[in-house]
Amino acid sequence: MTTPMPPIVSRADWQKARADLLVREKELTRLKDSVSAARRRLPMVEITEPYAFDTEAGSATLLDLFDGRRQLIVQHFMFGPDWEQGCDGCSMMADHIGPVSHLHAKDTSFVLVSRAELAKLFAFRERMGWALPWASSAHSTFNDDFGATVDGEEIHSVSVFLRDGDRVFHTWQTFNRGEEPFMVVFDLLDLTPYGRQETWEDSPAGWPQRPPYEWMRLHDSY
Repeated sequence: MTTPMPPIVSRADWQKARADLLVREKELTRLKDSVSAARRRLPMVEITEPYAFDTEAGSATLLDLFDGRRQLIVQHFMFGPDWEQGCDGCSMMADHIGPVSHLHAKDTSFVLVSRAELAKLFAFRERMGWALPWASSAHSTFNDDFGATVDGEEIHSVSVFLRDGDRVFHTWQTFNRGEEPFMVVFDLLDLTPYGRQETWEDSPAGWPQRPPYEWMRLHDSY
């Protein structure tokens, strides 16, 4: 069976259709800018719980995870204490982070936090070829308090913190599809004729589609 394709038109007709879509793309960009502006105006919550993390440098506090910088992004990476490897989707996000020096240039630190013990985290990090800082929250209630572990089940999430001297504040958090902007593969697939090829998408009849996320693998497991 032949997979359907988009209609074939002249270059002039394509340019008109492309120009029409560009109007909507620019509207989307401006909407994103306005949402980001609203995010910068969110109130924040002070964190006073003395969380303890295990890191490469030894025991650390939440303040220590800032590594002297003003802002901190935490990826609540799903890796339970009894797991042998990390979550496929969380790993896909970590694959896209790249050198954190770019964040450091804006006074912002980035760290993965999971409940598994450090030895497991570092072994998996080496397998994946990452250089991202990773901390274990195995001996604190950090995951539970931030909704990253619920009734013993791991939940993927991203949190943002701000510090003022020694005071730490929680400014933003997202779950589920809120993490998609950090996984560039989705934006790249959205540029293609067949999109993400998932069943929830509004695509023409006959377009290839499968249940969402079931295609995800660790990058060395495809």
